Parts: sequence; structure tokens; C-alpha cells
Amino acid sequence: MGHAEDEDDPRLAAEGEVAIARLAIDSGDLTHAADHLADAIVADPQLPELHEALAELCAAAGGPAAARELFPLEGQVYLGTVVCRAHVEAAAGDWDSAVGLLASAIQYEPAQPWAHAAWLAREDLPSLVDPDAVAQAVARAAGPLPDPLPGELADTVRPFHTFVQAVLDRHADHPLLLAMASGLTRRLGATTRAVELAERAHRLAPGYLPSVMLGNALRADGRPEQALAVWEAELGRTPPERDDSSGYLAVDVAELYGALGRPAEGLPWLDRVLAAEPGHPKAGPARHALRHAVDGDPAHLLALADHHRAHPEHEYAHELLERLSRRETWLGMVAGATEATVNLMRQVLAEETTTRDTPLDCSASALEPPSTVLALHLALPRSSVSYQAVGEPDPRVPLAPGTSLWTWDGTDPRPAVAPPSADGAELVRATAEIVWPTVPAAYDHAVRLAGLPVEDLLGAIVHPPLPREDELGRALLSHQPELWVRAVQTFACLGLAHHRTDQPWADSDRRRLLSDLLLGPEDWVVEAAGFALLAIGWTHPDTRPDVAGLLGRRLRHLATARRTRTVTIERSFAALTLAAPWLPPTDRALAHTLLRPAPAAPAAAAAQPRPGFLRRLFRRP
Repeated sequence: MGHAEDEDDPRLAAEGEVAIARLAIDSGDLTHAADHLADAIVADPQLPELHEALAELCAAAGGPAAARELFPLEGQVYLGTVVCRAHVEAAAGDWDSAVGLLASAIQYEPAQPWAHAAWLAREDLPSLVDPDAVAQAVARAAGPLPDPLPGELADTVRPFHTFVQAVLDRHADHPLLLAMASGLTRRLGATTRAVELAERAHRLAPGYLPSVMLGNALRADGRPEQALAVWEAELGRTPPERDDSSGYLAVDVAELYGALGRPAEGLPWLDRVLAAEPGHPKAGPARHALRHAVDGDPAHLLALADHHRAHPEHEYAHELLERLSRRETWLGMVAGATEATVNLMRQVLAEETTTRDTPLDCSASALEPPSTVLALHLALPRSSVSYQAVGEPDPRVPLAPGTSLWTWDGTDPRPAVAPPSADGAELVRATAEIVWPTVPAAYDHAVRLAGLPVEDLLGAIVHPPLPREDELGRALLSHQPELWVRAVQTFACLGLAHHRTDQPWADSDRRRLLSDLLLGPEDWVVEAAGFALLAIGWTHPDTRPDVAGLLGRRLRHLATARRTRTVTIERSFAALTLAAPWLPPTDRALAHTLLRPAPAAPAAAAAQPRPGFLRRLFRRP
């Protein structure tokens, strides 16, 4: 069997490494053998032949104590070396070291069944270990673990937890062990038991660590008010102004107030931390997040992005920005579409009898963004749509001369540029996403499109490739193809944002192209270009005044147009501009106005199938 197949099968790979190790043991090259056993244990920690070979290696070295030097722990240490050394220490009877090393392995790779070791389940082991060493091992293993542990991780960690509980049975009054065991127990979902352990630790040795662990256990057990009481009492004893470690507890208090729907009560705690330590890695980001919880202003999310750019080592700012951007229009995902033809298309796609060959022949009372036709043709190539009227101001007319992607035969839109090359279309297809972690992350993700010719990027906007052939791609094509069209347009415009970044912004090709698209015919492309400009503003603060002017101009035009006709993109574009908090207050106020439904939308567009279509398709009037 080939080496590539071995790599795909961990057990086969481990067996191969063990075979080589045994050959090395037979030839006396014990160091070489140890290296292969370290590789084997990473591939399959429970392979019986591996543990037999490890015993053979110890015997060849003159016993387990002598075999320690074959698995050195100095410098940058390989994970497999750590685990093998743990088993060697256990064989040598140094149980504290063995448990500590096993905990280190759990810390770095909790998904592997390191704790499923026969010696860890020995009935006499709890009487052979030092509770201080076990407490330190638990702290090491549990610290980075998710809270709570997902099912698969819980199964790999549970034997270690069983061992710790057995040690607790012998050392029930050891405060540090109780506190650390509470944290591990909490992660395994036994929150009531975690509270009991932490309460006992807190009674025996009131102080910072037991208070932290008790509050965490109470919060996990659904008693947040009690957790606040414990934490605030501890902060009263050791305020953040006098104890650096208390700053993190104060952040937890503030964020718990936020989780309880009372973010304003948490802000003073963060102010105290920042007064004592202005550069605290969590308090500043947490304050931005709580202020966002108070008033919902995206300015606080922009502040998180600016904070992380200024302090890239403060990963907490990035974590909070991701959490608060998730599923928020434009901050973390493309906007939906509200056009009447799109709504009708969704109804048709929802029918079990619909296929890509199903004809959809419909009309709309007023002209809609031409990209709606792209979505229709993507899902239902045999579809057609006609428009009965064109409102004023004419949505086909750009606000300024420049690059335009659309031309019209009367009210029928046609792309004004050629399709992208096959390679260009495939790269855009592989890059486009309907969701992203944060605005800066979307901008960074699109850098892979920086090398595409402008013609390919513009072509992809109005000749979108089919969705990727995965589960999400198939779902989009079958149910909401408009989201995929928006995703392609958004990332193609982000690709334009990376075009010729060596050119100064004010006179750059990328600014000219994006402003042309933003101020072009009224279409989803306007929003895609607007988002690209928004992303540039988020990541390059010096461009914000110019971006504000461009976005504001389009916003004001939409506000004027809605007085005399339906503007289908008004709400989504308003949401986009509000994600640019540097816009002038007047424009932001206008965006808030556009987010409210128009009092009476004149000549509201309504797409209807041609007579008899519903009866033919749905077999009912």
C-alpha cells in the first residue's frame, strides 16, 4: 500500500512508524526509534503495537528512567515527544510528571484521546500523586478548552476528569484542586457539581481564584446574579485600581451585566480598569462592545476594528468584532433583495415541481434593478420579465458619466461588457461569499482577486458564474440565487478595491472604477461598489472623508427618487451607509429615515406572472 494511502489512514501511518521504530531498536539506533514512535503516537495514540514498542525501547535503553533522555523536553518540543515522555515517566513511576505532561498534550490538542491511557485509570494512582501537581495539571489542561465542551471533545477529556475526581475524593479539602476541578467539571456540563466544588474552595480559602471559579460556575449554572454578587464582593476586597489581575475580573463583571441586558451598569467597571491601565488588552475592546449594546451605533464596531489595527496583539477586539458583526447586513453578510420579481422567483423555486427548465414569464409594473434579471436567469434560464413603466428620475441614467455595466433596449437590460475569462470567472466563483467574519476580513479575503484584469472583474459583475458545487452553492441556486449574484458582485468590487494599490487613492484607478459603479444606473451593483468603498474606509482611515462624500451623494439621490417612485435598494443602501459611521450627521439621519418604510410608495412595483401562469405551474388559481 502506498505512502499517500498511509497518510490518509492514521492507523496505517502509525503502524508504519512503529515498524520502522522496531527496526531501529534492533539496530541499536534508539534516538531514531524514539522519533518514529513520537510520530506514531500522534497518528494513533491508542495503537497497542505502539505501546509494546515503547516498552521495548525503554528496555533497550536500560529502563524507563534511562529512556527519558530519548524524549527531551528542552527548547521547542514536538507534541509526540511530550506524550511519549508522559508514558515513559509513568513507566518510571514519576506519576506527577506523567500527569502533567498528559495535561500539556490535552492543552495543545484536546481532540486526541491522550487521556485514554491504561495507567491513568489505575485504581491506586490517586494515592500516588501530589494534589498540588494535579491542580496545576488541571489548570494547564482546562484553561484553553471550550466552555462547554462539544460532545467529541468531552469524550476524549472525560478519563482525565474521572482521574481528577478520584484524586478529589482523597483530598476533599484542597482549595486549589477544588477550584481547578470546578473549571474542568463545568466544561463537561456538570454545572451543579462545579458550583459545589467552587463553593467548598471559596469557604476554605476565600480569595481571587476561588471567587473567579465560583462566579464562572454560578453563571454556567444559570445563576448570573449570584455570580455578580461573588465577583463584586471580591473586587471590593481587591479593586482593579490596586491589583492588575482584578482588571480581568472587572471585565467579566461588566460583560455579565451586558449579557443580562444591563450594559450601562457594566461600563463604570471598565472605566475603572482603563483609568488604572489604559492599555488593558480586554477592557478597551469590551467597552466598545458594551457601548454598542447600549445604543447600537456601528461607530463602536468601527472603533473595535481601529483598536485591533492599532493593537494587533489584542485579539479580543477581533473576537468581539466578529461576534457583533455576525449575520448583520453588510457588516457580516450581503443584503437580501426585496424586488417583486425576486419574491415571485422564490415562490416558484419553492414548488416541488420546479426545475431549471421551468419557464417563468412575468411582468412588473415598474422597472427594477437589472441585476434581478441575472438572478432570474441563474436559477431559471427560460425566464423572462417585462416592465410596464419607468419611474422618474429614470433609474437607468447614471448620476455621473463613467464606466457603466448596463445598456438597455427600451426597458430590457443587457450587460455592456464582455463575460470574464474562464480562469477569471473561476477565481471569482471560488472567492465570493454570502457571509464574512468582519468588514476588514472580507476586504482581506478579496486580495486573491488583486491580480485579475479589470475586465474580468467587471465582466463577472454582470455575467456571474454559477454557485460553487457544494451544499451551500446548490441551496443558493435552488432557493435564493439573488444572494449568490450579490455575493459575486460584492467580491468582484472588493477585487477592484485591491486593483493597483500602488496608486495614491485620490487619483487611482480603483477609486475611479468604484465611484463610477456607485454612481451608475440604479442596481445591486451600486451597493456592491458602495460596500467596497466602505471596506476601504474601514481599513484605510485616511480615505474616510472621500468615501463619505461618495456614499452620501448616492444616498441623497435615492432619498430624492423615493418621493416619486419605488426605490427597491433604499433600505439596504441605507444600512450600508450607516456602517460608515464617519458620514456627516445629516447623511446618517437621512439613512435612518430611509430605513423606515415610505409613507406611501408611489407606483409600487408588483411582479405578476402572465395570465394563466400560476394555474399552469401550481395547478390552482
